[in-house]
Amino acid sequence: MDDPRTDRDATEADLLSPTPTPLARRLAHAAEVIRTEAAAIAGLEDRLGAAFGHAVDRVLACTGTVVVTGMGKAGLVGAKISATLASTGTPSISLHPGEALHGDLGRVRSVDLLIALSNSGETAEIKALLPATKRIGAPIVAITESAESTLGRHADVVLELGPVGEACPLGLAPTASTSAMLALGDALAMVVSKERGFSREDYARYHPAGSLGRKLMRVREVMRMDGELPLVPAGSKLSHVLHVISRTPGRPGAALIVDPAGRLVGVFTDGDLRRWLSESPGDPSAANIDDHMGTNPKWIGPDRLVDEAMAILKEHRIDQLAVLDDERRPMGLLDVQDVLDLRT
Repeated sequence: MDDPRTDRDATEADLLSPTPTPLARRLAHAAEVIRTEAAAIAGLEDRLGAAFGHAVDRVLACTGTVVVTGMGKAGLVGAKISATLASTGTPSISLHPGEALHGDLGRVRSVDLLIALSNSGETAEIKALLPATKRIGAPIVAITESAESTLGRHADVVLELGPVGEACPLGLAPTASTSAMLALGDALAMVVSKERGFSREDYARYHPAGSLGRKLMRVREVMRMDGELPLVPAGSKLSHVLHVISRTPGRPGAALIVDPAGRLVGVFTDGDLRRWLSESPGDPSAANIDDHMGTNPKWIGPDRLVDEAMAILKEHRIDQLAVLDDERRPMGLLDVQDVLDLRT
């Protein structure tokens, strides 16, 4: 029969029991691992100093690519650090040291910067990579336990992790050390990003498919324009307006009514057409659009955020939004479906 207690109740009972249950032992071990890794990361704060500032300067001064390398688990951490650098304004690639020793070192140039990760600083593949990198002329930033290691001695800048006790019960599997490497790499990437003045808009440029990227897109990037813009002169017959709407690519479901100077004076939508049919059906060739259009249309500027446009559409429960320039001349039309399509 299932235990009627909730998972939380069962967990608390296990932990309070004088005789530890298997679950209690597992939770205690998990907590110990988390504390060990958290302590390794927290200990880095006291190690921050001039070397970290020099590392930041090296990244900022790099006119090429920041190449991040490491073997095994350190390599996986390095790949993440490289990805973080790339997504926050610093061109970067991840390079497997083994592949580098068999030709991929050609990816590294004198204008590049190599960030090498190795906890011991004695990883064979990393050690073999150092003299070749020196010959190319690329400076090296090391993330390693000690500046006295082989990697530390050959690097131009060393970010020391210090002695880190692994969270592995055997003291062997990289756990706390890789957590510390990742935190230090993230710190480097974030400080560099801030020094560059990297903005939310910059971030969105590199994340066009992400939710933030969609939110930070400008209206001009998604609006319908040129041949997809249904413009109709004021004073036109309703039949002409319907013809323009039906012939416009994308079937916008609205027409923008402009005066002789090209300024927006009204909008006629599918909803307006339904109201006209229900209230005063008749010959559309005789009806003047000026008598049936909405004369206070909502609009937005082309450089406003798509998120702002969506808020206007929702607030006023409308499906189309005119995009106007400073002279109130239509530049585009934003359809609610176009915005919704960005979120799929």
